[in-house]
Amino acid sequence: MAKKSEQLKEKIFDAYSSAVLEQEKEPKSVYLFCKELGISEAEFYQHFGSLNHVKGQIFCQFFDNALGLISKGKEFATQSPKEKLLSFYFTFFEVLMLNRSYVLFALDGASADLQKLSVLKELRSAFKGFVSGLIKEGNAVKQIRISKHPEALFSEGAWLQLLFLMKFWMEDDSPGFEKTDMAIEKSVRTVFDLFDNTPIDSIVDFGKFLWKEKIKTA
Repeated sequence: MAKKSEQLKEKIFDAYSSAVLEQEKEPKSVYLFCKELGISEAEFYQHFGSLNHVKGQIFCQFFDNALGLISKGKEFATQSPKEKLLSFYFTFFEVLMLNRSYVLFALDGASADLQKLSVLKELRSAFKGFVSGLIKEGNAVKQIRISKHPEALFSEGAWLQLLFLMKFWMEDDSPGFEKTDMAIEKSVRTVFDLFDNTPIDSIVDFGKFLWKEKIKTA
């Protein structure tokens, strides 16, 4: 039963993303979407409250796919929090690249301020939960209480970092999105240097990188 339920969700995800890309607009109603897909509205509402809910859940699916892939790696359990976040970012953006046309359509017109997009609300919750786990790992090895960091503060900071990287990737026209890879490495190093209270060199390096890219695109 659970397998059939997941298969139906996958079917809805695929149909929705194909529909918006082929028609260059979102389905007008749940009724028309279900009719085209060949399922009942009752089946749809067992999994989603609205078409906008589907839109948001697709980004959660991207997150789940990326986390599932890195979690299967033999080295994942022994990686440091920094290495785990790097692995997640690189894998997450590989997943986004496979669905780039859909992502650009779904986030079209909002690249200036992704933080305000309700469609990313559930992705935010899932990602912050993942990062909170990494922060707990980091705090567990800190002996001095004052050197430990609040999960809420740093998970929100990591979320803003992810939004920045998504915006950077959306605007990246370098071959293989190699500039995004560089931005990921430098920004993650900066965040974890802040976490370890040694930020100066990485902040300067990341600042130089961003300034260089800004000059190129000006």
